[in-house]
Amino acid sequence: MSTSRSRARFGGTTGALAALAVGALALAGCAPGGSGPAPTNSTAVSTELTTEDVELTIADETGFPLTDDLTAEFTKQHPNITFNVTRDTFQNLTANAPKLLAADTPPDLIRLPTIGDTVKDGLLANLDPYFDAYGWDTWSPAQLAPLRVNEDNVRGSGSLYQLGLGYSVTGIYMNTKLADQLGIDAPPTTLAELEEDFATAKAAGVLPIMAGDKDGVVNFVVQAAMNQYGDRQEMADWIFNVPDATYDTPGNVEGADLVRKWADAGYFPTDINAIDYPSFVTRFQEGEGLFTFNGNWAAADTQAKMGDDVQFFLVPPVEDGGDHVAMGAANSFSVAAGSKHLNEIVYFLNWIHTDPKARQIVTDVTGASPGGDPSLPLPEVAPGSLIENALAMSAQINEENGQVDFMANATAGIYAGAIIPESQLLVTSKITGQEFVTAVQDFYAQELAG
Repeated sequence: MSTSRSRARFGGTTGALAALAVGALALAGCAPGGSGPAPTNSTAVSTELTTEDVELTIADETGFPLTDDLTAEFTKQHPNITFNVTRDTFQNLTANAPKLLAADTPPDLIRLPTIGDTVKDGLLANLDPYFDAYGWDTWSPAQLAPLRVNEDNVRGSGSLYQLGLGYSVTGIYMNTKLADQLGIDAPPTTLAELEEDFATAKAAGVLPIMAGDKDGVVNFVVQAAMNQYGDRQEMADWIFNVPDATYDTPGNVEGADLVRKWADAGYFPTDINAIDYPSFVTRFQEGEGLFTFNGNWAAADTQAKMGDDVQFFLVPPVEDGGDHVAMGAANSFSVAAGSKHLNEIVYFLNWIHTDPKARQIVTDVTGASPGGDPSLPLPEVAPGSLIENALAMSAQINEENGQVDFMANATAGIYAGAIIPESQLLVTSKITGQEFVTAVQDFYAQELAG
């Protein structure tokens, strides 16, 4: 029996892109400024770039080339400013960030997906004075809300401690060449249809889901499943460390059980726990797997590798026509409180959000929205491209109020300490969904209590 379905192919539209330009990210907004620890460096705030020679240091994660392209362009425009970019894996950088920030010579800028106690410990520069000096009040308050921390060390309100180098959204990439061979003519519109496609691929000897979990990135799959059954605000509260928030919810258990079901059915690679992020991306781009769960940051590279044989779409909801929920966040970076070059590094951050060439680089390299003032023109993208799809997906998620942060960002240690080891057991059918959720919540509670 044919698996062909009458489903409209996903594509970006001018209207969707316009909505992105004026829409706000789907998280609670807050007023400019706020409360929190005072700036820890006595440097007088200036929005004028120095004419002296300065080398700025950036600690970034492996596999995130955006900083290389942005720093090269900035130095081209401002030759007196050069950069030293160091890189480490996501989990190592997350775990070691407090130590790096507390060093005598901390990096000026650091990729910091999890704030943890860095604000409470006075390790991050409070950006409120620069918010006022640069006039960032024209930026979307909702876009900046997850980058704020209040006096109770809870994210979502308070003073500004981070900015994004692009603002991401996640979804599913589909190999359309394989899909056509299987009689699948369009992306699924419900979670049940997605599972039908998995079963069709498996029956034909095609790997349904290319994923890897050596470094925990099957988290994209796990949270995507949870998002369809759970409450977005409950997940957001847990990630933001709101008091009494819990991970142990019926929706999260149902989502984790679904992933266990997919593991039992053989929908993942047999060597999934030996596959890291770069490997699963490469293997999908080389034709292995009907689907892969990933973010818009992979759109440009995937298009370059696969041409027209790939589509990118939002994870489908349970009910046909239902609203979508997707992980997404700023590619968040923080300025070290101990930076010797506060004015210069913040000038660089403001430039990323305001300079036309910088904004174009953000979208070209990552497929992400460049953020900043929503009245600024959007970067140019090729019609019908994955990047156009990604921008339209961001607009749709904004409209449907469906964006939620990554659960790996909940605490400094939860990714390496719980999500990686427990997900490795889940996707190899060694624990149940409830056992996964319980283990992650227990680790979370212990870490916050410590």
